Amino acid sequence: MNFVDAIAKLASLGPELRAGTPGSGGEPRKFSLEHIRVLLERLGNPQQSFASVLIAGTNGKGSTAATLASITHAAGLRSGLYTSPHLLRVNERVRTSSDGALAEISDDGFARVFTQVDAAAEALVSECALPHHPSFFELLTALAFVYFGERGVELAVLEVGLGGRLDATNSVEPIVSVITDIGLDHMDYLGNTLREIAGEKAGILRQNGILVTLSQHPEANSAIGDAAMAKNVRGVDASRFLPPHGFAGVPSGRSASLLARNEYDVAVDGEVLHLSSPLAGQHQQRNLALAVATAVELRTNHKFAISNEAIERGVRETVWPGRLEWIPSQRGHAPLLLDVAHNPAGAWTLRAALSQLPETMPRTLIFSCLADKQIEEMAQILLPLFDSSSGDPLRAADHVVLAPIQNPRAATVEQLLAAAHTLGVPAHASPHLPGALAQAEGITPREGIIVATGSVFLVGELRALVLAEGHVA
Repeated sequence: MNFVDAIAKLASLGPELRAGTPGSGGEPRKFSLEHIRVLLERLGNPQQSFASVLIAGTNGKGSTAATLASITHAAGLRSGLYTSPHLLRVNERVRTSSDGALAEISDDGFARVFTQVDAAAEALVSECALPHHPSFFELLTALAFVYFGERGVELAVLEVGLGGRLDATNSVEPIVSVITDIGLDHMDYLGNTLREIAGEKAGILRQNGILVTLSQHPEANSAIGDAAMAKNVRGVDASRFLPPHGFAGVPSGRSASLLARNEYDVAVDGEVLHLSSPLAGQHQQRNLALAVATAVELRTNHKFAISNEAIERGVRETVWPGRLEWIPSQRGHAPLLLDVAHNPAGAWTLRAALSQLPETMPRTLIFSCLADKQIEEMAQILLPLFDSSSGDPLRAADHVVLAPIQNPRAATVEQLLAAAHTLGVPAHASPHLPGALAQAEGITPREGIIVATGSVFLVGELRALVLAEGHVA
């Protein structure tokens, strides 16, 4: 099948935890690794052809994965990177070292490997070796592993999709496991407490394996520690690669951005390294530390040739759009700040970043999210920062624009308005995101800023609109 056919077939598949097509309301499918393992075995167990680092967590795992893969690529390793979800195109999820860059899989390559994986799945179903066709994420994970094997990948950096213990990516045998910061998200599947969720994330640990992490909430620490002790895991504390306590970044060298840049020195094996990351926000310092600690672990105990110069260059050349991404003013409009804050922890992180902006700067928020997210809590964290009715004269010119996103799980405008009205925050409603962007551009003075957040899907759609206008490289 061609690329268009492959994408159509992929879109018809049910999500990870449901049978049938999206929105069908089918019975929850069995959440296990059994089916992905059957599929991978039919495909020749491609995941055994490369070493892997598996990264789980609630927030930061994508940034950590992108930074680590950039480091290993800069070191000259044939690297693979598998992440989710995507912003614009599904190809973004699967990247390998190619022609001097971590390049996404081509349309032709995607179609070819998808056809191979899909045919194997269909055969297994017809033979009753599988009870139903694999899910969207299971099929993509198998596709990535087959492609990595074809490309001769030496080291694959894999971002866990959901949880850890039963996620399809956990079908590999990682040489290093990484756990980023853990918060309350996907509670329908992972548990209602930080301890329960951390226990699911710790499912990526292996007997006598290695864990790279940082200290965090005591409940999460306790669950991760118990799991690590039970499996005799050696822990690597990434805190030695954090900047001095309280370091908030340096003024950005970019002419337009007002966000501080994560640029500082750390000591690595007796040598001072200068880290300069394009990823803004103080929270990224933790993700950066995890990536650097993992790179040092890979070279020290797994004999991968990763020099300190490669660490510096990999950090500097990391590409991970949509995370506090500043798009300069265009056509007389205010600049745009895109951030994929899709849960309360992400909203708090964005709120901290916004505190760096001048208080006198007029602000407009474009907000939307999925209906299964914590809408009220996210609204409570973010919307008051844009409340023109608060009585604060500095906020009198602020606005909130709400719009639906193109996803069957999207919250309706009515749900979003209800959350705003509960808080007493005035909000405009737009029927779609293109209209929301046009409205925000019309009401925000050029010296102000438009902040778009609440969902990966919102950021992806808005970024596509801006890309189409040629504003983003």
